[in-house]
Amino acid sequence: MPVSNRRAAVLGHPIGHSRSPELHRAAYRYLGFDCSYDAIDVEEGAAADFAAAVRQEPGWIGLSVTMPLKSAMAAAVDRLDPLAEALGVINTVTFEPGPDGVVLTGWNTDVAGLVKALRHAGAGDAPRAVVLGAGGTACAAVAALSRLGCSSVDVYARSFRGNAEGLVDVQEVGRRLGTAVELNAWDTAASACAEADVVIATLPPRAADGIAEEFAALAAGRSGAVLLDAAYDPWPSRIASAWQAAGGTIVPGLEMLVYQAVEQVRLFTKEAFHDEQAVINVMCDAAGLPQR
Repeated sequence: MPVSNRRAAVLGHPIGHSRSPELHRAAYRYLGFDCSYDAIDVEEGAAADFAAAVRQEPGWIGLSVTMPLKSAMAAAVDRLDPLAEALGVINTVTFEPGPDGVVLTGWNTDVAGLVKALRHAGAGDAPRAVVLGAGGTACAAVAALSRLGCSSVDVYARSFRGNAEGLVDVQEVGRRLGTAVELNAWDTAASACAEADVVIATLPPRAADGIAEEFAALAAGRSGAVLLDAAYDPWPSRIASAWQAAGGTIVPGLEMLVYQAVEQVRLFTKEAFHDEQAVINVMCDAAGLPQR
């Protein structure tokens, strides 16, 4: 198969806002890796059919997976790496030849992306930690905080009733990782954020706006505290602006996106991957972020 036929893509719904094509294409150019990378709109109910279809198409080497497909695609692949299996959600799919056809493997590089972004921002070991939201990215956030040494994490969800299944998943992920997950009502989220060392917001854009004003009235002297908001448009979000005004450090979701994408590029390009720091920097350039 000619190398020019190699294909990769990011999947999600909606997907037009994704910055992943810019990041991956920049990395491939630097590495001299001939591979197309597109954004494909796939609804959650179509995940299994899409996975079945790409098995039959030559050239595929990898998929990036975003919302709302992280659980659905985990169920559609042939196997999961140990971390992805523990989380039950994936953000990456690789393709390998097998004795009976193409083998799809699911991975989760969000965890590495979160850990590296938090460390770069100055997060310390075993911080008092809060996660806003209880979906697939929240599961990765719990795993990342576990790697930072947290023995317990407080999770705040906007709706216990409407997202009951997701909440149970976050708690189960914590159990598998040896990190206690406490589920809390949304109306206490602002006060919890005002006391935390690290907050990871995993909500859709603007979903945390409602607590920003309350947080601003409670918080002061947040020096050394870190907020990572996985949503990156608009930036800064209202909660990020309030956090920064209180003296804390804010981390845009784009930074997490870069770090997790580096791990995807490593998986997709294999032996062609080299000079991680340079790959990070060309991705930062593509995203409009300062180089590391």
